[in-house]
Amino acid sequence: MRTERAVARAETVGSLLRPPALLAARRRLAEGAVTAALVRELEDAAVLDAIGLQESVGLDVVTDGEMRRGGWAATSEALDGFEPRQGGPGLTWYGDGAPLPAGAGYPTVIGRIAPRRRLAGEYAFLAGHARTRAKFCLPAPSYHRRFWYPEHSSAAYPTCEEFLVAVRDYERGVIAQLIDLGCDYVQLDAPNYGTLCDPRNRRMLEARGHDLDAELAFDVELDSSTFAGFDGVTRALHVCRGNAAGRWHSAGGYGTIAEQLFPGLDVDVLLLEYDTDRAGDFGPLRWIRPRTVAVLGLLTTKSGALEDAAAIEARITEAARIKPLDELALSPQCGFASVAAGNPVAPDEQRAKLALVADVAHRVWARG
Repeated sequence: MRTERAVARAETVGSLLRPPALLAARRRLAEGAVTAALVRELEDAAVLDAIGLQESVGLDVVTDGEMRRGGWAATSEALDGFEPRQGGPGLTWYGDGAPLPAGAGYPTVIGRIAPRRRLAGEYAFLAGHARTRAKFCLPAPSYHRRFWYPEHSSAAYPTCEEFLVAVRDYERGVIAQLIDLGCDYVQLDAPNYGTLCDPRNRRMLEARGHDLDAELAFDVELDSSTFAGFDGVTRALHVCRGNAAGRWHSAGGYGTIAEQLFPGLDVDVLLLEYDTDRAGDFGPLRWIRPRTVAVLGLLTTKSGALEDAAAIEARITEAARIKPLDELALSPQCGFASVAAGNPVAPDEQRAKLALVADVAHRVWARG
């Protein structure tokens, strides 16, 4: 029997804006102009500030802001076996954010994966300084479909599914290490599911030969199995719709996949993006398992404009007509800096949004 944990009503997704000094130091490190020790000092300071920010506004759970990562998808940074190759997932990015940086190629698996650094070590510093419950974020194993391409990857892993299982097994090892460090909340981030809500993305993937129903069934079972046997840990999954410098790659309601996705996911918490009409209505919430908490991402991280508290409360009331209020929570729709540059949001705007999450959540759920 799983251990019951208190529900975090005022949630966060993961990344926070990185200080300009840290970003500059990372660039200078790549040029050989500063030491890794200096960058580590700046990372430590940034994590302490991130903890202080989240605790001061009253969030029920905190992260380290992903300050030690170049981007949210830490596995391609923490594992050997990836190299940039031309191609990539071919997604269309929408929105008015800054242009995405052009690179030498897309991270692609070309060899057997092996740990390069101890990813769970990020949690040790966070746990040592946070007074509030802390969680750790990992890219979902299923997300790694975007790193496997037959022309580059099949020599290392003959099938994409074999590669995904290897990532799953690696992440289970990370979770075991996290538990040893005292972690009791792990979140998987899964943009691949958000992609399947978008008709344009679906047509593109089908044209490339993907069997979307079969892949979705495999991925749901795979991601759920990442947590198998880990009692006492809140198992969470965030369905992302793309988040890079204010841009996104997926529109369309969850109804396209909800009947297959939501009942199959064996998790305690589902974080869902509901900040704009492009996410559709709350109807698909009815497919989420009973007792699984749906965290409503009603505040956007794509811009700094602050939402109206009364409007947020009204939307929570609307969602509660589909799923009971005691199985709901509130968060921003995504992280504030999934890529290093961050979204077009100022630090004071970030603080205001996090404070609004805490204020509204504590007011709504105090009333019951």
